[in-house]
Amino acid sequence: MQKVSDNQFIILASKSPRRKYLLKQAGLSFTVIPSSIDENAIPISQPEIYVKTLAEAKANDISKKYPESWVIGADTVVLIDSIILGKPSSKTEARAMLKQLSGKIHQVLTGYSICCKARNRFFSETIITEVLFKNLTDDEIEWYINTDEPFDKAGAYAIQGLGTFLVKRINGSYTNVVGLPVCEVIEFFIKERVMGLINRNHGI
Repeated sequence: MQKVSDNQFIILASKSPRRKYLLKQAGLSFTVIPSSIDENAIPISQPEIYVKTLAEAKANDISKKYPESWVIGADTVVLIDSIILGKPSSKTEARAMLKQLSGKIHQVLTGYSICCKARNRFFSETIITEVLFKNLTDDEIEWYINTDEPFDKAGAYAIQGLGTFLVKRINGSYTNVVGLPVCEVIEFFIKERVMGLINRNHGI
């Protein structure tokens, strides 16, 4: 067990720069301590359950080391035609994903988990957002792939980046598509009276 410093009152158990950006935009003070769990060890199940299970495993991994902290774990996947699209490992895979998404509605699922072992509090759920892509030409796909933005992104695109031009319409949480449903996270912290403690401890 490690003692919690002021900046470890909230811990993001993810190295995702997008989740870090979202929490900063929400005005939270936190530190980043990525989980080291083996994601491949988590069996693939129903998508809603799968992303939530991964998020729980990440949060629990860090919470065991920092039981006094509020730990946030998250995982995001893209789902189309009942097929899970993760992060492309090559240009060929990115190209195939973008062609599969072109002109269609897909779902972005983010499972998130928040826990504090010392307070015996544990919460998790999955948020789903529907996204409609424009019809993409081969030239548009090739241009986007060559920006290198599709890599390390579920579904091979970043809605908050250059990939915004791919998206015709969304139904649901925008931040969920980026990687973390900020509205739900903040609502949980308000309900648990964590926001008041943050304000007092960090002068927010």
